[in-house]
Amino acid sequence: MMQSHHSPITDRLLDAAGTSIERLPMLPIIFDRMARVFADTMRQRAASPCYVSVSYIGNDRIGDVLDANEANALAAVVYTPEWDTRLLIGFDRDFIFSMMEVMYGSDGSEPPIDDERPFSNIETRVARSLFNDAIKCLEDAFKSISDITLKFERIETRMDFAVIGRRNNTAVVGRLLMQAIGRGGEMFVMVPHTALTPLRQNLAQVVSGEGNHRDKGWTQQFQAEIQRTHVDLEAVLEEKSITLDELANLKVGDVLQLQATPRSKITLQCNDQSLFTCSIGQADGSYCLKVDDFIHQEEDIFDDILSS
Repeated sequence: MMQSHHSPITDRLLDAAGTSIERLPMLPIIFDRMARVFADTMRQRAASPCYVSVSYIGNDRIGDVLDANEANALAAVVYTPEWDTRLLIGFDRDFIFSMMEVMYGSDGSEPPIDDERPFSNIETRVARSLFNDAIKCLEDAFKSISDITLKFERIETRMDFAVIGRRNNTAVVGRLLMQAIGRGGEMFVMVPHTALTPLRQNLAQVVSGEGNHRDKGWTQQFQAEIQRTHVDLEAVLEEKSITLDELANLKVGDVLQLQATPRSKITLQCNDQSLFTCSIGQADGSYCLKVDDFIHQEEDIFDDILSS
């Protein structure tokens, strides 16, 4: 018997498809709000108007984002105790140079800075101040679904040290485009999926006043169709590690020794994700499995799914 405190198996099977932005309609709303609040904050600090808009929201590998910004950005590592995880906010070179000009009174008449040099101390200090503003804006943007506290930890100039999770893991990445005095630059926000796991239900429901109401009939039909979807299950008796050399030398007739016995637990998997532990038996001349327990690996499963 399944216990009521367990999440439905349909939720677990749906998780195997990963998390798409379309399934979390509150995410674009949160990033839009962050862009709007950050623009309002910059207008109070700069003589020239600043415009901030969301240019991209998607799922990217952490390592790919860091590699793309190596030697071209400053990144702030931010810790949130409520989620017990770290986020990343980054400013690219054009963003920092443009904000330096705007905040110190430039009117855009001179050519933009085109320099690959390291960031100066004053540029890093200004970036730190802007990071604090961005952190407050992100806090404010999440208020409609979760009260969180974002704590600035440090600035990294090398993306190798700005890792907030395994490089192969996937994170939600929002890119915000800033425009002022004919200049432009980009801010990026990276939120690991482990942080969003407990918020998925809230992110999937548009808060009243934040967006269009969903069609209840269509939602019910969509859920019914999803529940009729066929999935493939795999029963794993044992996994064995061998070297590539041993694999290359295997030939017909070779025997692989296993440690498993008829009393060993079987792992039932879907899409390479472990769902249940089972016992093996026989019925009507065929092997069968009895589900014994759930495998409690929600966060690890979510990580592995999104990095696959």
